[in-house]
Amino acid sequence: MVALCDTHLGSPATQAILTQFPHAQTFRDFREMFDKMGKQFDAVSIGTPDFSHFPIAMHAMASGKHIYCEKPMGHSFRQIQLMMDAERKYKVAAQMGNQGHSGQGYFQFEAWVKAGIIRDVTQITTFMNSPRRWHGKSANDYLPAQPVPADLDYDAWLATAKPRAYNAGYMIGEWRSWYDFGNGALGDWGAHIFDNAHEFLELGLPTEVEPLYTQGHSAFLFPQNSTLRFKFPARGKKPAVEMTWYEGQQNYPPLPENFGASVVDPNIPPPTSGAIETRKLAPGKVIYGDGLVFKGGSHATELEIIGGPRAGEIKNALPQVPVSPSDHFLNFVRAAKGEEVCRSRFSVSGPLCQAMALGIIAQRLNTPIRFDPKSRRISNHALADRLLGGAAPRRNWEQYYRL
Repeated sequence: MVALCDTHLGSPATQAILTQFPHAQTFRDFREMFDKMGKQFDAVSIGTPDFSHFPIAMHAMASGKHIYCEKPMGHSFRQIQLMMDAERKYKVAAQMGNQGHSGQGYFQFEAWVKAGIIRDVTQITTFMNSPRRWHGKSANDYLPAQPVPADLDYDAWLATAKPRAYNAGYMIGEWRSWYDFGNGALGDWGAHIFDNAHEFLELGLPTEVEPLYTQGHSAFLFPQNSTLRFKFPARGKKPAVEMTWYEGQQNYPPLPENFGASVVDPNIPPPTSGAIETRKLAPGKVIYGDGLVFKGGSHATELEIIGGPRAGEIKNALPQVPVSPSDHFLNFVRAAKGEEVCRSRFSVSGPLCQAMALGIIAQRLNTPIRFDPKSRRISNHALADRLLGGAAPRRNWEQYYRL
């Protein structure tokens, strides 16, 4: 570790990290870090708020650096596309940080698809019903201006985002609550819940996303409760898939009678707000395929067969699942050295994040959208179509859209 960059070097969380790397050079603006030390490192880890992943990642890839970027990749459909294009153009290792994509659940899903255990999936139920920072809050406007702390470079923190006045209510994870800065529960957890299904069922991009239920809709904050239905078209011989997403503390999904207890990955890192809270229903999924019903959690949890007419015959014919040769970050390091391929490389994680971005647009406008994967346009709603591009970048930040 040769350099650390944080726009708020004085924050307690940052100070704790700095003590682990006392010899690393520190910066508050990533552009200065690249200018002064770009020749002294080969890879960059990006763990900033969702809206600022894009400029850092683009700067790094254009500089020939390998990148490990937290999920979701970008803040808008367009940003994600440009990041996928840059991965291909600059030929770098680019890994999205949904760490379960290197766990046993990943290898099990792949093996079960190849063996025909998981086949002809037509319906997926996904859910995240744990408390979020915006639950219990409402907003009819942005937060009022407050003095900027002396040890915070707020201009660098804003990056490409709209120039909103500083308020502490946007800091330390609170940015997740706001459409301007975060991607909500879907962007935060979708990549941990239906990532394997998206990749190995080759779901691609949905043609329709419909809000089936919204409670606490706001133009500024993510809703208190929300249900979205994604329609993915048929892919070759694979049938069309309807995936329904349930979020909110009072918006539990319908589950099979024999669903049983939740499945929780014990290695999920705690949120910045403290220890992981007790949940009535942990984040997870139910997958309905040909003659089988599967139950799963989030991250690296493995699937369990809980029903279907094929269940009896299949349980004694399950294929052996290979053991993961590397965790997610080691996979990235080895990919940077040319020894492995990133499992959540942008060409894989990008379409997943774009599907989630479409869901967030439907959620934000509280309206059904129809998307044409060929033209990459939303055909039934002009504002929704404009939101594919995200907010226009601030002055002096436009260059990252041209790399």
